[in-house]
Amino acid sequence: MIRSRIAGIGMYVPSHVVTNQDLKKYMDTSDEWIQERTGIQERRYAHRTQETTTTMAVEAARVAIERAGTTPQDIDFIVFATLSPDYYFPGCGVLVQRAMKMKEIGALDVRNQCSGFLYALSVADQFIRTGTYKNILVIGSEKHSFGLDFSTRGRNVSVIFGDGAGAVVLQPTEDPGRGILSTHLHSDGESAEILAMYNPGTHANHWKEETYASFDDAEIGQMFFSHKMIDDGQVFPYMDGPAVFKKAVVKFPEVIMEALHANNLAPSDIRMLIPHQANLRISQFVQHQLRLSDDQVHNNIQKYGNTTAASVPIALCEAWEAGKIKEGDLVCLAAFGSGFTWASALLRW
Repeated sequence: MIRSRIAGIGMYVPSHVVTNQDLKKYMDTSDEWIQERTGIQERRYAHRTQETTTTMAVEAARVAIERAGTTPQDIDFIVFATLSPDYYFPGCGVLVQRAMKMKEIGALDVRNQCSGFLYALSVADQFIRTGTYKNILVIGSEKHSFGLDFSTRGRNVSVIFGDGAGAVVLQPTEDPGRGILSTHLHSDGESAEILAMYNPGTHANHWKEETYASFDDAEIGQMFFSHKMIDDGQVFPYMDGPAVFKKAVVKFPEVIMEALHANNLAPSDIRMLIPHQANLRISQFVQHQLRLSDDQVHNNIQKYGNTTAASVPIALCEAWEAGKIKEGDLVCLAAFGSGFTWASALLRW
């Protein structure tokens, strides 16, 4: 049976470190307030003009491709996960293909926010298993800092996020002791708007339709982006933190157990759990629920913040580089985020 395995992994984080103390210059907050609620001490911000979601992705991809013992010309498909693309369109996948001078291969962009990398990994896994492709580049990359509200109004969201990129190269293997065992994807859109970035968008505030009932098509078109949206802070992310936390602490352990049960395994079999770095308190809750020891879970939100689609591959790469993951180890990846969407993947390294 053909499985897909991670043949190479890489990460990139910008050099600019922003501490909690630094954020006090822009908003009414404190190091104690941020750490108590999120566990975050610092995060990285990309250079305003010289770094983009794509350029960071390319840096991570170069490392992953080299470690896989291959070249950009050998890559035959790209799956790129991000919520902060360089452009509204086109997507970042084609920009990576161009930047790395690859062949005219397919490039797919995934928009599943915090779960994006696991959704992308699952898609790539299916292509490998069916023999469609042999070298797939899977990327998670984010440049949040360019679109955050650096004021007291936006502090509940802005203190959480950071920038960075992670990438893996998937290749086929027939070794029964290696590779991705299974992936598990879920969604529930019932409360989609409690963690969202409303504008710009094509909805034209559809939940307030009576406000625009007398507008013609040209006027409605102008609702895609307006000064009022800026003034009202509608162009920044919105999050109902307690509601997200409440859902995450249920779905995180649930989807991890789903993966374990599907493979007749137990939490004690996990060598390394890599949770999406949304909030250290969520990760600690999940660890407690599954009765995992500190050396079975890798967290790095303390120094990178929440890098959304990039957080799982960055943490996975960092854990591997630190020698926490070795050949034959059972590794579980899990994420929960906007949508809501959540996912897990179980693999033998």
